[in-house]
Amino acid sequence: MRVARSEAGESLARAPVSSAVRAEASLPYSGGVREPSLRREDEVPWLADLAEVPTISIVIPALNESENLPHVLPRIPPEYEVVLVDGASTDGTMDTARAARPDALLISQEGQGKGDALAAGFAAARGDILVTLDADGSALPEEIPRFVEALIAGADFAKGSRCLRGGGSADFSRTRRAGNRFFSILVNTLFGSRYTDLCYGYNAFWRRCLVDIDFRCKGFEVEALLHIRALKAGLRVVEIPSFEARRLNGASKLKVVKDGFRVLRTILHERFAAAERRGDEEVLARRYPGAVAPARGTDSS
Repeated sequence: MRVARSEAGESLARAPVSSAVRAEASLPYSGGVREPSLRREDEVPWLADLAEVPTISIVIPALNESENLPHVLPRIPPEYEVVLVDGASTDGTMDTARAARPDALLISQEGQGKGDALAAGFAAARGDILVTLDADGSALPEEIPRFVEALIAGADFAKGSRCLRGGGSADFSRTRRAGNRFFSILVNTLFGSRYTDLCYGYNAFWRRCLVDIDFRCKGFEVEALLHIRALKAGLRVVEIPSFEARRLNGASKLKVVKDGFRVLRTILHERFAAAERRGDEEVLARRYPGAVAPARGTDSS
């Protein structure tokens, strides 16, 4: 993995967040088997211990997205770290990213696929909060504060949903919509969750959660895998209404049938296969520098 970091990116600024989220918030929990209300700062010990507002890293996998990045990167707040993982593009994606966002951390992906790109980005990012954002313009950077505020208010993992009131999509074909609905119902049935949108890649979570959702996959099934791993780890998951715009330029890399089968295989494996042996904390610490397992437990009552 080759990393290019500009001098401007050496100091990661503390990103401003709304102080309003420290009061009682009302957000729709959909991930687990219970719906805890988000709590005041004095009721969340780990939140009260934060000396500063969290740093935020935006992780962007990209493959031949040179036409789209000039319309995406300038809309990301300058206080956020941008980590762009390039999958051996041939259209000058890296040069375009460097011109549009000089302080970005640029990574040349060694493996292949979206899952591998996200893993590389997570390992390199330095923020307390990690946000996944598509490079094609379909995910709106203006929605990032919604996800961050949900985490500050008490969630561990915030996932976007195009199917909640306030969300939507300009790029949901009938086939994709039917497949997503089927997979969401399947996961809800197998894992006791209440997800409304399983296969959507707009997510944000605390860096410490990396040790709980540690994953190995290459393709678009990474989105379903992250959401299932968050469930299995007992994380507090909240769904955030999100609007998916149309890709600005170029063709989608998603192969509906092929990637659909990969998602199905991932779901069934996570539910029925023998539990994988997880690496020890030392290995995970090397894989995800700075990530620590949450010390608090999850009350399922």
